[in-house]
Amino acid sequence: MREVVLDTETTGLDPGAGHRIVDIGCVELAHHMATGRTFQRYLNPEKEMPQEALAIHGLSDEFLAGQPLFAEMVDDFLEFLGESPLVIHNADFDLGFIDTELARLGRPPLPRQRVVDTVRLARSKFPGAQASLDALCKRFRIELAERTLHGALKDCRLLADVYLELVGGRQADLQLAANAAAAGDQAAAGGPETVRPPRPHVPTPEEEEAHARFLKKLDSPIWSA
Repeated sequence: MREVVLDTETTGLDPGAGHRIVDIGCVELAHHMATGRTFQRYLNPEKEMPQEALAIHGLSDEFLAGQPLFAEMVDDFLEFLGESPLVIHNADFDLGFIDTELARLGRPPLPRQRVVDTVRLARSKFPGAQASLDALCKRFRIELAERTLHGALKDCRLLADVYLELVGGRQADLQLAANAAAAGDQAAAGGPETVRPPRPHVPTPEEEEAHARFLKKLDSPIWSA
């Protein structure tokens, strides 16, 4: 089962007010495990960066001026997404920007039925608790020390870890896989097996006598039949 975790950074909060995407990132999952395949592009928004947004992601006008337009990378982006389910934190925000960019190019919006919104998932699992990405990382003890600024790919990797915890946790699956792999490697290499002494299953006379005394304390025990 393939899934794609997706995140964007933008010039503001409202695509309807002319704000644009400046950074888009994706992380591929297969069977709830990161595969190592990613997609990331910085984008020229064709507008000045407000100071409030610059403080969040640190992407300056000078840096973004040399980056491609959304139209120049849209085919690569859609090809990476394929038909896979999309895992997005607060999906309406990111999809609002992506669909606005797609509409400018005469492309259809991304289908909402293929989206897993981790905000809704977190709120259903932890009612009343904070559901921000930072709060969920702290809940699951996911390292945030290097995240001084937001970045689409960086946040995707964090969100992938959060999502895997929300759907059941990573450690058990990883440990089972590691144990199975180790056992397979040992068998294939013809390595030594652990030999355990046979367990004695016949009770001793002392154990039988103690058992008989115990049964006398019970009211019509079935073991005496």
